[in-house]
Formats: sequence, structure tokens, C-alpha cells
Amino acid sequence: MRVLYVEDEEFLADAVKHNLEKQGITTDVARDGEEGLEMALKEIYDCVILDIMLPKLSGTDILKRMREKKVQTPVIMLSALSEVESKIQHLDKGADDYLAKPFKTAELVARIKAILRRPSEIKDDELRYSNLVLDKSTMTLNGEQLTAKEGEIMVELMSAPEKLVSKEHLLAKIWGEEGLGEDNYVESYISRIRKMLKKIQSRAKITTVRSLGYKLTD
Repeated sequence: MRVLYVEDEEFLADAVKHNLEKQGITTDVARDGEEGLEMALKEIYDCVILDIMLPKLSGTDILKRMREKKVQTPVIMLSALSEVESKIQHLDKGADDYLAKPFKTAELVARIKAILRRPSEIKDDELRYSNLVLDKSTMTLNGEQLTAKEGEIMVELMSAPEKLVSKEHLLAKIWGEEGLGEDNYVESYISRIRKMLKKIQSRAKITTVRSLGYKLTD
């Protein structure tokens, strides 16, 4: 298990990191909001622990930007403010839990484990790769609307990332008999999808394997 702890109080951050790692939880620490956001958006963590009061960027802003970017990593907010209104505000904005300071590390560990035991809220009709999120129910890629066939191509590529998907497979799967011998169908749609990936600033790209097909790579 790997968590990100965003906390500017050095003594507290070091103490919590030490105690979490004694429990077998690998812990990375960010000392300010900007660094915390950059690390959180990498989507390599099982949980993100955010202090609300941070220099450069608040924990509230980090949470907001994570959810705007469709990053669904569980988030626990930490704050000396224990008012009900503050808890409700952050839970409504997408936080998974809220813990008032001061807290005992044992309680934080219990909260982390409880969150990770919850059934995933990510629907079966959602595919993820790199910083891409494809909602199959609406055929939207990072919130951008795809045509039906663009969406079907992305389903095939994102279901087998970094693996070769042949033109023949795409033609047969998406166009059926209509697409027999029509390689330009695939090429045209791949070109359009590449423009979409550029528009949404995707880290992933579609690589052409000459005469064979395509791979989705990061």
C-alpha cells in the first residue's frame, strides 16, 4: 500500500510518515499544496491524505482539482477545524473521509484501511489508462464526447493497452462485413482520435505498427 501525505508541518509529517511505515504503509510526503497536487495527479497512490491549510495551494483546492481531472483516488481530509459544516463541505466536494486534528496515527491507519475495503465506486463501464478515463456508457473521453465508432476504437485500445490491436480486428469488431478491405476506415478514425488526445493533453498516444495495427502507449 502506498499513500501520499500532504502536510507542511515538518515535525508532524515526519512523525506520521514514520508511524505509517511501521504499519507497512509506504508514505510519500509533500510539503506544500502545489507539490501535493502534482504528486496526486500521478494516480500512483492508494490513498491521499490532505491537510486543508497548506502553503501555495489549499487541501480544498487540491481535492477540487483532483476530482475535476477525474482522479478518483480516495482522499482523507485533515483539519483542526472540526465543525460539521467543514466536514459536509469537503465530503460534498469528493472527499472520502474527514479527520480532525489532533489525531492518533492508529485512527488514521484504521480510516485508510476502511476506505480501501470499500467496494470500488468506479463503474464497470469505465476504462482507465495513463491519464485517460473512458466512460463507455456515455462514450466520453476525459469528459469529451466521442462518436460511436471513435468510442468503440478506444474501448478496444484501452482494454488492451500497450498490446497490438490489428486493423483487421478493429474492422471486424466495429464495422463487420461493411469494413472488409476498407483499411482507410480505421486510419481516418485513428487520425481523429489522435487530434482528440492532443486536445485533452493526453500522456498516452496511439502508435502505428506498420502494416499490422496500433498500440496505445504511455
